Amino acid sequence: MSLHSTAAQLVTLAAEGGEHGGNHDSLNPYLIGGLTLLLLLTLLWITTRFNRDR
Repeated sequence: MSLHSTAAQLVTLAAEGGEHGGNHDSLNPYLIGGLTLLLLLTLLWITTRFNRDR
């Protein structure tokens, strides 16, 4: 695959994605944001457990 054909495919893909807004209908942004926040808080809690002063 040449650089030119790869670039042409990426341009086509980007043009198609822009027409539909880029969001999947089944993805709820509040659910994704909430789960991400929960994951980050869990990682923060785990990190603080390992970094206790002895």
